Amino acid sequence: MAKILIVDDEAAIRRTLREILEFEKFKVDEASDGLECMVKLKKDKYDVIIMDIKMPKMDGMEALERVQLLAADTPVVMISGHGNIETAVEAVKKGAFDYISKPPDLNRLLITLRNAMDKSTLITETKTLQKKVTKSKVQEIIGDSPAIKKIHELIDRVAPTDSRVLVTGENGTGKELVARWIHEKSQRAGSPIVEVNCAAIPPELIDSELFGHEKGSFTSAHKQRIGKFEQAHGGTLFLDEIGDMSLNAQAKVLRALQEHKITRVGGEKDINVDVRIVAATNKNLQEEIKRGNFREDLYFRLAVILIEVPPLKDRSDDIPILVEHFVESICNDYGINPKSVSREALIALKNLSWPGNIRELRNVVERLIILSGNEITDEDVFRYVVPSSVEDVHKFREIFDKFDNVDELHQYIDKEFTNYKRN
Repeated sequence: MAKILIVDDEAAIRRTLREILEFEKFKVDEASDGLECMVKLKKDKYDVIIMDIKMPKMDGMEALERVQLLAADTPVVMISGHGNIETAVEAVKKGAFDYISKPPDLNRLLITLRNAMDKSTLITETKTLQKKVTKSKVQEIIGDSPAIKKIHELIDRVAPTDSRVLVTGENGTGKELVARWIHEKSQRAGSPIVEVNCAAIPPELIDSELFGHEKGSFTSAHKQRIGKFEQAHGGTLFLDEIGDMSLNAQAKVLRALQEHKITRVGGEKDINVDVRIVAATNKNLQEEIKRGNFREDLYFRLAVILIEVPPLKDRSDDIPILVEHFVESICNDYGINPKSVSREALIALKNLSWPGNIRELRNVVERLIILSGNEITDEDVFRYVVPSSVEDVHKFREIFDKFDNVDELHQYIDKEFTNYKRN
């Protein structure tokens, strides 16, 4: 239910407008002057404000300027019994949505309110879309370790080609990010990258998901469906967790790669597809081939270029940089100032085993931001980070307990941070 704030020094006007608007199913609040309006705006949010111009304490024009600062997206409809064209123009220039003379025409008032709410809705939707677009931009691959530098070099060399790429690594290491950067730096960047999580799709639905289906091809096929191969035409198809794909689906993917054609389920027509395949897996596909779980011929089709993403424990020197990146990103999402992280806390985080890799580290940083004070300390890490193993607990304490005094501890910390400069 839309919420309207009526700001007018005449109680009779406020009462009349309230009765009309509540009859039209609006929720209504009142303020007797501009100052009271400011107080209510600080406590509550309104869809539209109806504002009189001539009021004591703070008139409508001054209040309108204050509204632009407190709630810039809230439409303000100005009303006055003493106005003229000049007043109306001035009100609109200062940011009013519209101007209505007293006594207001009921139909015009209601139409104006609905138009104002439509504008407010569009502004909200636009901001939401802008946030989505910002978040959808490909994130940087953070790190200065030799392993990450090697991945950057491989992406730069491989991306401009159409070679198929197989990305391997543990869960949470950032395989999807590598795939997205391969697409972003390729000649196909203007076309879509379409992701398929092969582990999340039931075997009986994988054909329809990848190749699409014709209407009536099976019981629930009420309309034609375009598959992922067709959706990615001209772009990149990212087959995540390819090691979990059934042998039957593997055979059909192999045919599509060999012939650059697919056939929808229930269809007879071959459809040409132009896609670049980037696949990823957390499994050892060579071992899966020996067990009979993965086709050797498909492996060699996919693994033209191999990129292995290392686990976080093998690139622990990147942890301070990653922590800073996540702190800035998460605090920005929450609308708060970035928190500082003590060097002792970074040392503690650096010495965890991180079986969940980058994904686990981000979750831990978010938890520390929520639960810690203005600075994230090593005590916060001890208190709020659930160690992945008993060994981690001992490792934590050994780092800080093995020094006889604080100076020795600081010397160790300074040595750890020789190549790492904090702002």
